[in-house]
Amino acid sequence: MPSLQFKGKVFVENHHLAVPFHELQPVRSKGLSRKASLHDNLIVEGDNLAALKALLPTYHGKIKCIYIDPPYNTGNEGWAYNDNVNSPMMQDWLGKVVDREDLTRHDKWCCMMLPRLKLLRELLRDDGAIFVSIDDNEVHRLRCLMDEVFGEENFVGDIIWQHRYGRSNNAKLISNQREHVVFYRRSDSLSHIRVKRATELNGTYQNPDKDPRGDWVSSSYVNPATKDQRKNLSYPIVNPHTHKKIVHPTHAWKYSKSTHEEHVKDNRIWWGKKGNLKYPRLKNFLSESEEKGIVPIDLMLADVAGTTDEGTRQLQRLFQSKTIRFNNPKPVKLIENLIAIAEGTSGETSIILDSFAGSGTTAHAVLALNKEDGGNRRFVLVECEDYVESITAKRVRRVIKGVPSAKDDALKAGLGGTFSYFKLGRPMRQESLLDGSNLPAYEKLATYVFFTATGEEFEPSKLRQETWFVGTSRIYDVFLIYEPDVEKLKNMALTLDVARKLPRTKRNKLVFAPTKYLDREFLHRYRIVFQQLPFQIYETVDKLDR
Repeated sequence: MPSLQFKGKVFVENHHLAVPFHELQPVRSKGLSRKASLHDNLIVEGDNLAALKALLPTYHGKIKCIYIDPPYNTGNEGWAYNDNVNSPMMQDWLGKVVDREDLTRHDKWCCMMLPRLKLLRELLRDDGAIFVSIDDNEVHRLRCLMDEVFGEENFVGDIIWQHRYGRSNNAKLISNQREHVVFYRRSDSLSHIRVKRATELNGTYQNPDKDPRGDWVSSSYVNPATKDQRKNLSYPIVNPHTHKKIVHPTHAWKYSKSTHEEHVKDNRIWWGKKGNLKYPRLKNFLSESEEKGIVPIDLMLADVAGTTDEGTRQLQRLFQSKTIRFNNPKPVKLIENLIAIAEGTSGETSIILDSFAGSGTTAHAVLALNKEDGGNRRFVLVECEDYVESITAKRVRRVIKGVPSAKDDALKAGLGGTFSYFKLGRPMRQESLLDGSNLPAYEKLATYVFFTATGEEFEPSKLRQETWFVGTSRIYDVFLIYEPDVEKLKNMALTLDVARKLPRTKRNKLVFAPTKYLDREFLHRYRIVFQQLPFQIYETVDKLDR
């Protein structure tokens, strides 16, 4: 498969692996939950590359729908490349605003996007979907990157969104009214998509023959294929009103003879009120269409998905101010439509992630959908800009609690819900364990160790620090002998006494500790696999992958 080459690619292809895990520190006062939890609705403040890595232990393979709205790289957005990649060239890029005069702006954008896309793929469920908003500046490069990360066979569609109604006479050549939403799936586990029917589509359904199954519309019985092309579908059909046998002169029927007989038996054939139609038609019932849903299309008109002007008005109503400034916020209806495509007609509980959260439209859409259908969807937002508290989190609080001074009753009442606010904390580096600086709390290190060693989600409720028990994976019971105290760590080890006190189970024990004083035979007898902190944290999952 052809791949996109750009300056700096060799340095960022595996950069997501080198990004250290960071602590996620709860900020109780900024959330709306009694107790901050990573399993609540989330807003994470911090660099989104590091935040995505920090979310892996909890959300690896759990996200149903990802929506991101990255910089469009028009040269007017004021974004800067800030990934601390170990390369002199990349270091020289740090912190410099990317404008139209920057001859490497497309390279920088690709370097910024590639490691983030790789982490986003790790967070998606096998049947998950990712949607990326973009315009013509980078859509072709984005497609190449996503083909590389997700596989070109997992491209689903390029959804065209009409983001504005009017034309701009300020345009020199052509006035643009649409943007792209590039849609990929994680794997072919997502193989069939149907969405719920919009009620406005039901107006064409009627019931002229008083069928007890309710309203219906009819569809053609004639196949586009000719009789010569589909000889097995060319047979005489009897009109029960005239008792004449009907054969199409040039084309075949859409259905086999046995299927047609079932249609007749089930009273699904329509010959018109007086039975005088030239060819039969098939009755399709509204009740069945509502149950099965309809296939989505790759065009979202403004009437259906809203516009950026509508997104601005939504913000202004929430903040009760026309002076609030946010460039081109997405409308709630756009995100609702994308979530609906990802979920299909399953109606399941989904987790929706947005790592370029901006004004918080994704959270608003999730809460609105939950209010509408009683769902239990959760959102995970990540934002690094300085407006994360003053706009993103503030908007979510207002959406949940309501705006007392609002004229709209629904906005005044609020949509209900909770969220926890976390801030990206210190990186958990190996050297910190070696020199005793910035030692993580027990549960933080347990989360990190469990996920990186097993590739599975850590469940805090199972942790028993008094017995060093961290959790159970597919293969091991996992233990961590550790305390965030330098003097205690100097004397901590997997000893005979410690080994005998570990809970007895029928499974192998994976034990992390600073060192051990046991020989191989004893470890084998007690079914212990020893891993030394900090060097061998990744070793076990590598063995499992092989």
